[in-house]
Amino acid sequence: MTTGLRTTSARTYGHWISGHWQEPAAGHYAITDPATEETVGHAPQADRADVDAAVRAARAAYDSWSRTAPVERAAVLDRIADAITDRAAELVPLLQAETGATIRVTKAMQVPPAADRFRRYARGAVEPGTVPLAPQPMRSTPVAPGGLIGAASVRRPVGVVGCITSYNFPLANLAGKVAPALAMGNTVVAKPAPQDPLTCLLLGGIMREAGLPDGVFNVVTGTGVVAGEALVAHPGVDMISFTGSTAVGKAIAASAGATMKRTLMELGGKGAAVVLPDADASVLRCAVSAVGSTWAFHSGQICTAPTRVLVHRDQYEHVITALESYARSLKIGSPVDNSTVVGPLISSAQRDRVEAYIAGAREQGARVVTGGDRPDLKPGFYAAPTLIADVTPDMTVAQEEIFGPVVVAIPYRTEDEAVEIANGTPYGLYDYVFAADTGRAWHLAARLRSGNVGINTVQRHSEAPFGGFKDSGVGRDGGSFGLQAYSELQAVVW
Repeated sequence: MTTGLRTTSARTYGHWISGHWQEPAAGHYAITDPATEETVGHAPQADRADVDAAVRAARAAYDSWSRTAPVERAAVLDRIADAITDRAAELVPLLQAETGATIRVTKAMQVPPAADRFRRYARGAVEPGTVPLAPQPMRSTPVAPGGLIGAASVRRPVGVVGCITSYNFPLANLAGKVAPALAMGNTVVAKPAPQDPLTCLLLGGIMREAGLPDGVFNVVTGTGVVAGEALVAHPGVDMISFTGSTAVGKAIAASAGATMKRTLMELGGKGAAVVLPDADASVLRCAVSAVGSTWAFHSGQICTAPTRVLVHRDQYEHVITALESYARSLKIGSPVDNSTVVGPLISSAQRDRVEAYIAGAREQGARVVTGGDRPDLKPGFYAAPTLIADVTPDMTVAQEEIFGPVVVAIPYRTEDEAVEIANGTPYGLYDYVFAADTGRAWHLAARLRSGNVGINTVQRHSEAPFGGFKDSGVGRDGGSFGLQAYSELQAVVW
């Protein structure tokens, strides 16, 4: 299979539109390996005409795909899952190079989840979408004669879905949107993050080989705002599913509202890990490991990370010492070295942003316990695992999403104070509670304004609804909730 329009030492890719590679009108731009700073490939730069062509292709394919029997859609999605698995040896190196994720994370958590999501929604395509409602006797009115009236609620596809994704898990994140959208009978125009879209472009050819009809899945890429704005504003798009920053999400919501597009928004997070005073040695080890995942998992570039650790004053210094030891034990280095735990950030701009937050914390009086300085590693956009202690809830590092390997520690005296601190940011995506008494943790979870709460774990449940409160988003996906997210409810009455 060709992977682009031309082949050089670094491949040049086209847009994927209507089952074929399409030359971009606005040229190409380089994709940079965050570890080597070398060019991985050249992605197409979309203009409005490219986006229009992709939307028109999706619209043309919608009528046939939406009427395809669910069992046939399921078979296609299953074959896509198999194809992704079969092509892992090809996809993993490219995905690792363009994201900078460690080879261990790429092999385990970038490619396999993409296949898993297509396989999950192959089953979802044949889940019952009709809910019968009990008949009701209705009296005659001037509108209609009375009688025994029956009804059903039926899920219907939304139409053309624009999927705009983030740079941290490009393939898995896109699969989590595309698979349920296709299972429900929608067609898709995807716009991956500009930093690492190459594997997402390859997905087009993989899906076509698996039997997906032309035009059902299309991909356009580009830097800047042109492609994203054109997709959101296009009258041929019925829904926007977005994962990314809150600021961009708000702009998308405002634009989408002008044409009453449906939206699914998975935005930023500022996860609080509340360690309750009853935490024994076992629970404390669990909490330290969980909070340490902010450093150890993709260099903290994940919106669900427990980036704030809230600890009772009686245990505060003990937890600080344990976290410091954990951070210092992590190997920073080349992501293709199997012993590396902390790889680079996605770009020099993101590294500068992380370093600016750390400098600001120092200026505001916080204590940098470990990290905070740029590692002596060149080339690459590396940032050291950083622990900032003696943080107050009003400090910038306690309020804003950093999206890097930075944890802030905040002491508290009472459970009420802990809840106030945890809820005291604009975000509400994922919080955590660590306690020996899990019943107490359950009750505390009810007080947290967060779409997700983990009790003594940072593990996810794939069938649970996923989404946020407040500025962390609108709507839910995951499991069967994903089918609901990419469908409209139609009432049929007889």
